[in-house]
Amino acid sequence: MSAKTTEQTNHSNAEHSVLGGLLIDAGQDFYQRGWMLGTSGNLSAVVSSDPLTLAITASGAAKGALTPNHILLIDGLGKVKQGEGRSSDETRLHLAVVRNREAGAVLHTHSVWSTLLSNDFASKGSLLIEGFEMLKGLSGVSTHEHSELVPIIENSQDMESLSVSLEEALTKYPKAHGVLLRRHGLYTWGRDVAEARRHVEILEFLFEVTGRSHLAGASGTP
Repeated sequence: MSAKTTEQTNHSNAEHSVLGGLLIDAGQDFYQRGWMLGTSGNLSAVVSSDPLTLAITASGAAKGALTPNHILLIDGLGKVKQGEGRSSDETRLHLAVVRNREAGAVLHTHSVWSTLLSNDFASKGSLLIEGFEMLKGLSGVSTHEHSELVPIIENSQDMESLSVSLEEALTKYPKAHGVLLRRHGLYTWGRDVAEARRHVEILEFLFEVTGRSHLAGASGTP
């Protein structure tokens, strides 16, 4: 192994360790908020863009009890390069978002409100959220008058088909900050883990506000 290759490997391992810590913190936080209960959801961050390398949570890991051993290193094809266990079947979706959005991190949560809204608004193909001050927490949004259209796609156990549907939604809605999978959960992203984590917080807040208003209206509550 050349000196340059050794240096690149050491840098990659160091970055993997740092990003792994950030993903562990996010997983514990999201678990406590009820957004990643049990083994639901998955988290990833880009370690290197050339060649594409991601740190990603291992399949079946409880997100409230993540350790460094649960953070895998995968390549651009989803093959595990470092770590024990296997990556989630949804690794294809993370890679699709990274490539389409040039994202530095992709976070996938399973909250109650995102699950309910993704089903209730599935027939419309998207969820429109507008007029809320909290929208300004999304990257590039500077006014509460912003209209955020969150695409909703049908869930599937066929990951190849689902990744194609996700890519189509990302292309069709280039300004969207997240995508909902019907009766499943939210995918969002950011330039880094911090921004992606903020997007989760903002969108989950807006989902709860929208969901509570929707249910109140459906029940006839003034």
